[in-house]
Amino acid sequence: MNQSEKISNYQLLLDQLEALLEGERNALANLSNSSALLNQALPHSVFTGFYLSNGNELVLGPFQGGVSCVHIGFGQGVCGEAAASRQTVIVEDVTQYDNYISCDSRARSEIVVPMVKDGRLVGVLDLDSHLLGDYDEIDREYLENFVAILLEKTNWNFEMFGDKS
Repeated sequence: MNQSEKISNYQLLLDQLEALLEGERNALANLSNSSALLNQALPHSVFTGFYLSNGNELVLGPFQGGVSCVHIGFGQGVCGEAAASRQTVIVEDVTQYDNYISCDSRARSEIVVPMVKDGRLVGVLDLDSHLLGDYDEIDREYLENFVAILLEKTNWNFEMFGDKS
């Protein structure tokens, strides 16, 4: 796929996300549907999902893919690194990355986008691909926009689980 097609696909993805979230602010529903949308839109994915911050570590949230790691400390692995730095991290070849935690042996490349709302780390968006070097600056830009839309259109208080924060 050339860059023009990739950008066009991402623009469609953002439009689909806007429509999907219209009128729905529940965090669990929006995270679940967002992970499914990404999984459908990104055909090389082996994992599309979210890790959520509990203030002490990242905990597995809604995702599409195989069984995955449940707890990730801040700074540990690509997800923990993105959470700690609050910067998107792109790894072209996970086998050559010293701070990589292997949850699925099919993963070859990874991108992790931090989710920060009102200065608070909500979690991270984690995408793994079975292709080497599958993520680039176009992915970074559009996935950061994806996360921004999700953050804006979702209530992050998890009231239905008893968390009133």
